[in-house]
Amino acid sequence: MAKISQPQKIVEFLKANANQKFNARQIAESIVAAYSNDYIEKRQNPRFENEKAFITQIVAEIGAQKGLIAKIDKHIFWQDKPRPRIYWYDPDKKTGEPVSFETDENNDDVEIEIPSLSAKSLTEHDLYPILIEYLKSELKLYCQRIDEKRSKNSHGLGGNQWLHPDIVAMQPIDKKWDELIRNCVKQGAGQSVRLWSFEVKKELNSTNARKSFFQTVSNSSWANEGYLVATSISDANVEQELRMLSSLHGIGIILLNPENPSESEMMLPSKSRPTVDWQSVNRILVENIDFKDYIELVSTYYQTGRVRAKDWNKI
Repeated sequence: MAKISQPQKIVEFLKANANQKFNARQIAESIVAAYSNDYIEKRQNPRFENEKAFITQIVAEIGAQKGLIAKIDKHIFWQDKPRPRIYWYDPDKKTGEPVSFETDENNDDVEIEIPSLSAKSLTEHDLYPILIEYLKSELKLYCQRIDEKRSKNSHGLGGNQWLHPDIVAMQPIDKKWDELIRNCVKQGAGQSVRLWSFEVKKELNSTNARKSFFQTVSNSSWANEGYLVATSISDANVEQELRMLSSLHGIGIILLNPENPSESEMMLPSKSRPTVDWQSVNRILVENIDFKDYIELVSTYYQTGRVRAKDWNKI
């Protein structure tokens, strides 16, 4: 019997349990049990320290593959909120407009490389690929890591403090526009992309919340969208403080779920800026080669309207 892809496994499971609702973990456990032979080799990967880590990987892949699942059968539906996301198969519901989705090179078994999560010692660097996977699969952004160690530091000791965002991204908002519209926007100096910037912290607490927030204000306010990202907020008082600061300064807050990036939450949306602060962009570009590469890719998209997937989402 030919091995079927993971999205097909998910569809078959949901169809067999029509009109019943499941979260991604329930689906992962069910398809791994039903197709155990298909997962023997993958289970042996040394980065999975135990069964929980292995199942967590499958859960992450399900979130990233939801567009592919909808492509296979338009009677598959999901509900994003409240979290966790719920999936079900409804043979009688009208599907309406096709679900919007994107794939990488038509690969229907997307492999999401996430760090082992059995230990509680995740570093900020461990969070970067997890955040990129969330931004790529959920928000359809094209991301780049900015390494401050690759800066020239021409302004001397402390001269680049709070200058570098951790992750930057491009959102090509014209991707599905008619070519006539794209040309009109280009000739009229309109906006065909939006630029995003992210500062990452493990936790936001009473000690570091304000400092982290204003660090994000400093290194992300050049972008159309600026976000502070953390895996947790220590208590309600810190959350209230962040809400007040976000309202004043327009920086958004994302709660990142390391075990399942697709279940991360945009707790506070950023206040979108209509234009990019190109003077600030130039300041970072002159100092940092990673950021220069990012702007070169943005410039290429402006000129050609094309994105090469292999140029993006790298750590």
